[in-house]
Amino acid sequence: MALCPAPEARVRLAFFGAAGVGKTALIRRFLQDSFEARHRRTVEELHRLELELELGAGSGLRLRLEILDTSGSYSFPAMRRLCIARADAFALVYSLQEPDSFAELQRLRDEILEAKRGAVPVVVVGNKSDLAPGEPDPRVAAAQRDWGCTCLEASAKQGRNVVGLFQELLSQVNLPGRLSPALQRRRPQTCSKEPPRRSAKSHGCAVC
Repeated sequence: MALCPAPEARVRLAFFGAAGVGKTALIRRFLQDSFEARHRRTVEELHRLELELELGAGSGLRLRLEILDTSGSYSFPAMRRLCIARADAFALVYSLQEPDSFAELQRLRDEILEAKRGAVPVVVVGNKSDLAPGEPDPRVAAAQRDWGCTCLEASAKQGRNVVGLFQELLSQVNLPGRLSPALQRRRPQTCSKEPPRRSAKSHGCAVC
């Protein structure tokens, strides 16, 4: 008797934020468990990875997870709208070391809500918690209250709360199954770029 293949699902997470806040570093830490201090300008990169979720009773779900790393430049509004349209959940990243980077999130959130025509899963991420002064930013508490979204802090450099960030994003897209074991057992990934677009700099994507 032929075995039925496990059901599949696809989820795309998109990371938005100003240049230099650590979007690429967070993704790199999650996928490769490594950190590169030198900032490299990202135009757009799409990473793919497979996870096996446990559904119980010996069954499972194969999740094809796509992680979109976007540019911190806002020179290409059409590209940004396409990124938003194709994503299922969003990480809005700012730097705890650079308070001004938080101001970009309101504009980004408004653009996401306009494109999606309603509420969508959004997590606000304060990166570089290892460098932060430690005093809470009242704007974060206000965003959590007024936007109704999860706000958390992470450190790509130290790996602090990076898996927790992805756990939170995936939990908000209502996937069945147990997420935590799947994230801890994540497979080596392949990664690729979206169809070529005009860019000032191109760079490859490591396969681990």
